Amino acid sequence: MKRRTFILLFASIFGFTLATATLSLFFTEEKLTNAQTLPFFQRPKSDTDKNARYAQNKPAAVTPERNLPIPEHPSTLPRPDESPLFVERYAELLPEERISVQVYERCNKSVVNIDTRTTYNTFIFGEIDEPGAGSGVVLDKEGHILTNSHVVSKVDSVMVTFFTGESYPATIVGEDPITDLAVLKVHVPAKDLYPATLADSSRLLVGQKVFAIGNPFGLERTLTSGLISSLNRSIPSRIEARSIKGLVQIDAAINPGNSGGALLDTQGRMIGINTAIASQSGGSHGVGFAIPANTVSRIVPQLIKNGKVSRGEIGIGSVRVIEQDSVRGLLVRSLVPGGAAEKAGLKGPKIVKVRVLRGAFAMEGGSKIDWSAADIIVGVNGIETKKADDFTAVIDDHKPGDRIQLDVIRDGKRIQIPVILE
Repeated sequence: MKRRTFILLFASIFGFTLATATLSLFFTEEKLTNAQTLPFFQRPKSDTDKNARYAQNKPAAVTPERNLPIPEHPSTLPRPDESPLFVERYAELLPEERISVQVYERCNKSVVNIDTRTTYNTFIFGEIDEPGAGSGVVLDKEGHILTNSHVVSKVDSVMVTFFTGESYPATIVGEDPITDLAVLKVHVPAKDLYPATLADSSRLLVGQKVFAIGNPFGLERTLTSGLISSLNRSIPSRIEARSIKGLVQIDAAINPGNSGGALLDTQGRMIGINTAIASQSGGSHGVGFAIPANTVSRIVPQLIKNGKVSRGEIGIGSVRVIEQDSVRGLLVRSLVPGGAAEKAGLKGPKIVKVRVLRGAFAMEGGSKIDWSAADIIVGVNGIETKKADDFTAVIDDHKPGDRIQLDVIRDGKRIQIPVILE
């Protein structure tokens, strides 16, 4: 009896244990089945690659900007009228691409194509028309167009083509060869004029991203990009003994036809006017130059109002760099008769008559130039003038009637001569 009771008790315990284990296995399998519907996290093999492996297997983070509506102002640029395709593709573009596209969308209408014609009369071929091309930028709703002086200087006709494809004849309002700037005027419906916004070029930084829009080789409104390579560069001007100073050096591709086009920052503001390239072949080698916007702001109002820039004239015809007795300066080669320098007492070379002895007679043998009588300019307003550019740069910053002070070496002594510019 006791033996039977023990067997029944043992069987009951064994049966309960087996039932519990079976039920536990069932629930465990169900949990695993449900877990497989979630992303599978593979356990790392070691602690070393734990973070990396988990990071690889985690679900991709949802990018908010791809699922949100396009913001009203995706950048600090003004409210645009971009193409529908740009709005449609905005979410899939990289941030750098958005800036490039947006700058072009908003600024290309401000850039125009300039075609010029110059007629020459030749003995053999008769009249020959020489074409020229360049770029320009819309300044205002009155139809003023900014370009380079060398694009329109000494031409017979100018045609300006806008983004609409319409071309209009233009007149030259004024030009300044010293800074290589010129202003044109066209009569165009105001709705087709999109003036550029000028930036403060004194705030530019080397390494800043820039965009150039122009018409290289006649290819209208072409966009190139690059960086500001350097600031305050100087290149020779087309005017003798002068340089264009304070230029912005860029590595964006600039080619023939880009002259007069806009240089823009990432906000779509015009920071300069493309003017020249440094090249032996005539093509772009990554060294371009632009006239800064602050120079444009200073020169253009005078061109629109007066047709020229009013600068003080000192009345010195020419100078020559000279180094004499450890003194380096500018030897006065000629003075303008009745000019400001002559009135102030500045001295140029003397013409000395030469007498030649022939036997017992002394005869006139012509004349020679006595350079020792000429003054040597070594400074102006306290600024050293070792090159002609140094001198003209100071003079160009003054107006008629301004008083300047020249530091001069005369007869081995340093003296100061005040001059009133005319």
